[in-house]
Amino acid sequence: MIVRRDRGMLAVLIMLDVAFHAGRTSTVSAADIAERAGLARRGIEPLLQTLSRSGLLESIRGPRGGYRLGRPRRDIHLDEVMRTALSDDAVAEDGPNGELQDKVVDPLWSELDQGFAAQLRGLTVDDLVKRAEAAGLARPLAEPITFSI
Repeated sequence: MIVRRDRGMLAVLIMLDVAFHAGRTSTVSAADIAERAGLARRGIEPLLQTLSRSGLLESIRGPRGGYRLGRPRRDIHLDEVMRTALSDDAVAEDGPNGELQDKVVDPLWSELDQGFAAQLRGLTVDDLVKRAEAAGLARPLAEPITFSI
């Protein structure tokens, strides 16, 4: 992958996890998201808060609390997820500089970013859920089955 922003990729993964496992009706916990992603819960909580503040996720408190999508998954475009995740990402001022960097490399990266953003605008969280299903991943049941005798 030419352009890789770990925070942005993690945000897309979180949104897909919530859409795949909870959708807009039930919730998933931060601990469950972190476990499925193989990450520490404390490492993803700031990003979950950022996504919640933006309205992409909805945070539910209480014993059955957790996270669910803030809007229908077909209305959440991946460029919005990336912009939200990277909005508080500090711009590196200590990187390379000089005439070649300023006049060639920086404009090239800007051009690549614009093309990447255009592709992300054409994809939604719904598209990712469909890809997961096509890959053979089974979505959990909406409500657990309970038996009483």
